[in-house]
Parts: sequence; C-alpha cells; structure tokens
Amino acid sequence: MPRSATSMTLTLALLFLVGVSTSQAIGPQDPETTTEGPAAAVVKQQVVVLDTSLGTLVIELAEEGAPQTVANFKRLVAEGFYDGLPFYRVVAGHVVQAGDGGENDQPTVPGEFGVLPHVNGVVGLARGEAEDSGSTEFYICVAPRPHLDGRYATFGRVVEGLDVLAAIAAVEVEEQWLNDGQVAFHKPLTPVLIESARLEGRSDAAPVDSE
Repeated sequence: MPRSATSMTLTLALLFLVGVSTSQAIGPQDPETTTEGPAAAVVKQQVVVLDTSLGTLVIELAEEGAPQTVANFKRLVAEGFYDGLPFYRVVAGHVVQAGDGGENDQPTVPGEFGVLPHVNGVVGLARGEAEDSGSTEFYICVAPRPHLDGRYATFGRVVEGLDVLAAIAAVEVEEQWLNDGQVAFHKPLTPVLIESARLEGRSDAAPVDSE
C-alpha cells in the first residue's frame, strides 16, 4: 500500500544530515586480478560509475578505511538498487543526496567515521540519529563541510565528473525545510536521475586512503 506524503516526509527527516544553521544544513566484490605474461599481475581497483541524467560520475572507494560501508554500497550497486533513483535532495554549497528516501528493508551498517574529510566530491553515508543507522542513502559534498568530519561515514570520492556534480548542485530547486526549519531538504524541480550504476575494474585507480 503506498505510503502517504506525511509518512515519506517523516522518513526523510530521520535520514537528514545534521547542519549547524538553517543556511548551511545537511543532512562486494574483491578487486580483480589479471595476469599479463608469466610474472606480471595487475590488480584492478573497483570504482563505481554513476550514469546520471546530467552526465557521468566516477567514484573511487575507501576499501581499507570503510570496508563494511564500501561492501554494502558495492552490493547495492551490483544488485541494481540505485538504477532509476533520483538525487532527491540538492543543497547548493553543501551536498546532493540520492537513494529512495529509506523506503526499503535493506540492512544497516556499523558507523565507520572519520575516514575522509568532508571536501568537494567526497561521498558519505546518510544516517538517522543512531550512529549505526546508515544503509542505502548516500550524499556527495559540493563544498568543504568540516563540521561533519568524524560524524558520518565517508567512503569514497568523485574522481571524474566534478563538472557533472557541479551541474547537479546548480539545478533549480523547491526549498523544503525539516526539523523546524533547521535542515535544508531542497527538492529539484526537474528530477536528476541515476540512470544506471555499475562497478568497473580499473588498473589506474589508486586506493582511497584516509587523509
């Protein structure tokens, strides 16, 4: 039975990324190995490729720093979970956020915090108030957000398509505010969709480590 708009709003409210003001509010497979010649082994680091309605984003993953978060994200990508889902939250100068709004029965993962600083292009896992409540909803920073460091699981970064990320962040939105006006949850007027998400092995991709 479809959920009401009120129910959906309450669900989204539990997934917000906490901000510090109303003007700045936020919210597996193993690497492939190929052999070329008797002694040459090339390890291919997996990346996630998001083909969106505004262009393509390529995300390198912090396999060592956030192994459970990365494994969960890769599983969802491999299962086609994100195909056709929107970037439903766009806050210029802050983050863009994607998923299905948490309307699912996917498992949660333990909080793996402090892996990467919140700078432009860094990918993190949205969660509710509980530290271990992250699951499917992810966000990408479009500006440095240092006040979020150590509070959310950052598990990757955009290495190709930063111009596409900027275009997503610049779309026209309908302003929406949650938590008594403390959390910006602006909705794009024209949907920005993840048309497909896939894993690719790339020998030129360096592992993403903590910084």
